[in-house]
Amino acid sequence: MQPVWASISNAFGRKPPLYVCMALFFIGSIVFALAKNMNTIIIGRVLQGFGGGGIDVLVEVILTDMTTLQERAKYMGLMAIPTAIGNIMGPIVAALFATYASWRWIGWVNLPLLGIGIPLVFFFLKLRPVQLDASLATNLNRLDWIGMMLVVVGITIFVLPLSWAGSLFPWASWQTLLPMLLGVAVLVIFAFYEAKPAAPIAPHRLFRSKTANMTLAGGFIHGAILVSLLQYLPLLYQAVQLETAISSAVSLMPTVITSVAFAAAAMMMVPLFGGYVWILRLAWIILTLGTGLLALFDVGSSSSMRLGLPILWGVGVALLRLNLLPMQASVKNIDDTGLAIGQLLTIRMFGGLVGLTIASTIFNSVFATSISSSAVQLTGPLAPLSDASNAVAFIEKLRSLDVPPETLDPVLRVYLKCFQTIFYTMTGLGGLGLVTSMFVDEIELSGKNLGSQRFEE
Repeated sequence: MQPVWASISNAFGRKPPLYVCMALFFIGSIVFALAKNMNTIIIGRVLQGFGGGGIDVLVEVILTDMTTLQERAKYMGLMAIPTAIGNIMGPIVAALFATYASWRWIGWVNLPLLGIGIPLVFFFLKLRPVQLDASLATNLNRLDWIGMMLVVVGITIFVLPLSWAGSLFPWASWQTLLPMLLGVAVLVIFAFYEAKPAAPIAPHRLFRSKTANMTLAGGFIHGAILVSLLQYLPLLYQAVQLETAISSAVSLMPTVITSVAFAAAAMMMVPLFGGYVWILRLAWIILTLGTGLLALFDVGSSSSMRLGLPILWGVGVALLRLNLLPMQASVKNIDDTGLAIGQLLTIRMFGGLVGLTIASTIFNSVFATSISSSAVQLTGPLAPLSDASNAVAFIEKLRSLDVPPETLDPVLRVYLKCFQTIFYTMTGLGGLGLVTSMFVDEIELSGKNLGSQRFEE
């Protein structure tokens, strides 16, 4: 929904869709928290996704409208602080809910935050209204309805089989391949169709810049590494180090704190480096090196390793929020900036989904191969591990297994091998991200134009 919301905000102003998105997220959170069955959970999460995706992109677009390209780095640095806290704190909050409360708090926790945020936005966000040059009906007709339908349907059809491949259905089954290929076909049709509408949600002019295209490729890889490791790092602490959910969250605290500091500092460093290119390349080097260092984890790693190894990865992830700058700088028309941001955030989120799928596939396949070739006797309490699909769910039972250490150790090493293979793969992706940064040009951040929906006293 992110490119859709960006397009709607161009036509009708930033604030009305932002209000709608906050309302959808509020309602979706309540529906999810009160759910009595899986269908209701899904409905709640869909509403949260509609609203949350819009909030995510619209706050970035509004910030862009309110600042010049010259001063934007400073304000993006400030915006990066809560974003970094939210991204990295996820495992910690989830661990607290899992240990002391209920999964329903994933919904309830949003309500007080929205209760504070909505009035602040309503009373203090004063934006210049968009100038409608025609009637409401005419502007509705100008929206790229067919493009919206194609991108939503195409992405949905493509990602659903990614979620069930290897679990509900094999990768090579028609249930996986057919919808995936149909999704690709719909997205290809969408790409060609976007040359036709008067107000496309993905205008071709945005992709005529090498810098924009390479930034989008880097954003995809950034999302893949970020989301997959946010999922599997806490699991490594619990499976290999036999930590509780709370302990694994505490082990990530140094990474959280460091990431927040560097997320803010990254943008502030742009004037010192004379631009963003060298910081961007340095960020990819740090991320690649930091991801590779995670493979040094071992069964019984020292506390200093548990606390320190992920820090470099966290710094790289935080610094790469900088890729918003070249994407914005590549835009010729200031009023296209919102659409450009929508493309980047969508691509990053899409990369996260694909990265998570890659990591999940690696974990399941490596576990199945390694556990069957090991000398472990999968009998008694270890019997569920004969089916690799039980491997993740079995992690919480490892700490309390009534088996001798010499029996448990090879099981832990099988888990370790799965995580290390994921880290190696993501390190390779980090190297590919570094390659994309070599083709990003240094565009001078000297623009002093404000968006048409700028802040007004």
